Amino acid sequence: MAQSKPDATRKPKSGDAAAAKQKQLDTFTQTHEPVLTTNQGVVVSDDHNSLRAGLRGPTLLEDFLLREKLTAFDHERIPERVVHARGTGAHGYFELTKPMGQYTRADFLQEAGLRTPVFVRFSNVAGERGSSDTVRDLRGFAVKFYTREGNYDLVGANVPVFFIQDAIKFPDLMHAWKPEPHHGMPQASSGHDTFWDFVSLMPETTHALLWLMSDRGVPRSLRMMEGFGVHTFRFINAHGAAHYVKFHWKPKQGRHALCAEEARKIAGQDPDFHRRDLWDAIARGHCPEWELGVQMVEEGREQQLGFDLLDPTKLIPEELVPVQVIGRLVLNRNPDNHFAETEQVAFRPGHLVPGIDFTADPLLQGRLFSYMDTQLTRLGGPNSHELPINRSLCPFHNYQRDGRHRSTIARGAVSYEPNSLATGSEFRVDGGQQGFQSYEEPLESPKVRRRSPSFDDHFSQATLFWNSQSPAEKEHIVSAFQYDLSRVQVPAIRQRVVDNLAHVDARLARKVAEPLALAVPDPKAAAGRAGFRESKAKLAIEASPALSMEGSNGGIATRRIAVLAATGVEIGALKIIQQALTDAGALCCVIADHLGVVSTSSGQQLPVDHCFMGTSSVLFDAVLVPGGAPHAEALARNGNAVHFLLEAYRHCKPICLIGPATELLRAGGIDVSDQPPAGVLVGNGDPTTRVPLAQEFVAAIARHRHWARSPLDTVPA
Repeated sequence: MAQSKPDATRKPKSGDAAAAKQKQLDTFTQTHEPVLTTNQGVVVSDDHNSLRAGLRGPTLLEDFLLREKLTAFDHERIPERVVHARGTGAHGYFELTKPMGQYTRADFLQEAGLRTPVFVRFSNVAGERGSSDTVRDLRGFAVKFYTREGNYDLVGANVPVFFIQDAIKFPDLMHAWKPEPHHGMPQASSGHDTFWDFVSLMPETTHALLWLMSDRGVPRSLRMMEGFGVHTFRFINAHGAAHYVKFHWKPKQGRHALCAEEARKIAGQDPDFHRRDLWDAIARGHCPEWELGVQMVEEGREQQLGFDLLDPTKLIPEELVPVQVIGRLVLNRNPDNHFAETEQVAFRPGHLVPGIDFTADPLLQGRLFSYMDTQLTRLGGPNSHELPINRSLCPFHNYQRDGRHRSTIARGAVSYEPNSLATGSEFRVDGGQQGFQSYEEPLESPKVRRRSPSFDDHFSQATLFWNSQSPAEKEHIVSAFQYDLSRVQVPAIRQRVVDNLAHVDARLARKVAEPLALAVPDPKAAAGRAGFRESKAKLAIEASPALSMEGSNGGIATRRIAVLAATGVEIGALKIIQQALTDAGALCCVIADHLGVVSTSSGQQLPVDHCFMGTSSVLFDAVLVPGGAPHAEALARNGNAVHFLLEAYRHCKPICLIGPATELLRAGGIDVSDQPPAGVLVGNGDPTTRVPLAQEFVAAIARHRHWARSPLDTVPA
């Protein structure tokens, strides 16, 4: 990007006036106590009373303090995003660990160890800004790199594929997914007629549907979900050679999910669960981290994959093209102001740097227009790049002028190119070899409104995803389909969905259909509908372990452990286990029937962090119930305590019970005296077993959930 240079018509001045003014303001702020002023700096004498005509008289229009304050309040909201409205963000850096100069000339991908500042925004796709974090939805994963060559935006999601192949269907998809227009319901939910009506008529949505209905749709934390660039891009090196590239963000804390029932309960307990989790982790110094990986395919070899790389409903199995880790993303600073940064940040897939380019992905091509177009409305004009959160860190220079919210003061008479009145150094007619170079890709003709037959395979990758899931994950997918489809009122829509699923896997379709009073799923019925296209293409592999979340550990740092306590609790084993958990980075919270303290069996006072009526098991990752007969008996008589433990059991969370604490589960009809269920650890109180028990508990929490646990359906929680 060209450096800003002095105008030939203007004498150089010592220093920049704007910078000098800012320095003066900073000095004033640092040396004076803060006082309440107007936006023009006039000190406000009274911020509690309007100017009146007499003590009980009418308010006067001349009260400019009142007018300024109300005007600012009346206009402090901007239009929310049509999609991705609910979001949260954080600052950090990207550190390159593997130089990529062989494949791309992008400056920030050349030097190992180079750190590039970033801002990352996570978001829900369908819900409005006031909806809940934990609803079943796709999540946006957008990264703004403030590189030395300008800003580069990698705008992606927590799944590697999308529902549609062409951007012209995006408004239809979102209109169907959003609340139904006649009554404005349901909010942030796919479980309604219009969504399933649309997707049942669009078989290309099937692959993304399975991702949405899987555990990926209800992540445990934003810090524990993957990110993907979704589209296929190009790396272009200094010699003009190109490679197709797919981007992957892999979380260092592992990939973990909530269970669907738990996610719905959290939405009521704490609608801000995900954003609070991210904020608290960064505030405590537990900086979330992801590895950046790339899959690269040399141009000319993409046909060997057996599917079309330009199809956004497809992914590249890692068994065919391994993911190469090239760097790491670390988020280490929370925003100073949610609106100024997270709400006003503007991402565009069209923000590229030299060495990275688009492909002809028809969904990506539409997004290039849509992101820019929506920001003209949301942020008030063409100058959103001048907002602090969007401003490039490298100098910029061009002759774009004026417009709403312009803050750059352009000096001199020249506002055009070419010119001879300024330096004239910008003049180029041949493009040269500097700056961004679009890839010289041969194009086909004639113009058509048709799709390539290579886009017709809608089911083979959906089958690959299904085959790659563990038995528990498959059950979760079936349950999610059943839950959403049970809310659909039109039986014909439900039937179309299961008929489509029969092309993915016959057993999946039958299991989804069983409780919904539907006919046997019929793949021939689906194939006979208008617009149905089916390919005979087959993948070279039947399953890909990388598509499963099972066994994805990542330590227990930042996990929240509930410690249930009552009067008479023994703290011998508690202290040892609590210390082991704390050393591993977990946060232990004591929960009792009341706030304050509880008396231990040794007469000590144990501080209480939460009471049962003010919290819930769904807000914790594991439960520890220490020993002590009086303490265990008191908890067993406490319905809230029993429900807390049974609910954690039902959601397959790790549980550690010491001595008589097993009575709490027995009160709910679960006997652990013979063979403890999966993920339930039982200690006998023997001091010699405390350290091994603590180690086992840490390992059980690292596994996140123990889906093989039974029984669950009979648990009264």
